[in-house]
Amino acid sequence: MERALPAPPGTGAGQGEPGAAVTGRGGTMAVMRTVTLIGKPGCHLCDDARAVVSEVCARLGARWEEKDITQDEELYRRYWEQIPVVLVDGAQHDFWRVDPRRLRAALEG
Repeated sequence: MERALPAPPGTGAGQGEPGAAVTGRGGTMAVMRTVTLIGKPGCHLCDDARAVVSEVCARLGARWEEKDITQDEELYRRYWEQIPVVLVDGAQHDFWRVDPRRLRAALEG
């Protein structure tokens, strides 16, 4: 299975748009997967989810980003009872607790 290249050191996330093709090792094309963590400051479950998302994405070379529901009215309206919420390529994947095996399987599949 082809995987996207890892993020450049010190960036905290990969680069590119979700589903964007990037050139991998040996000139092969890989699809860049994007994980979005939606949470809020001071949330211990969000801290736990961040650690899982960061580790899994680093291992698989997936891009990840974090969005704060306190800064986005639409995200707050949709997810305030479920945070932390994890999206994979824009589709809801998990909430409250993030299972690293399940996230890895979603990114590899």
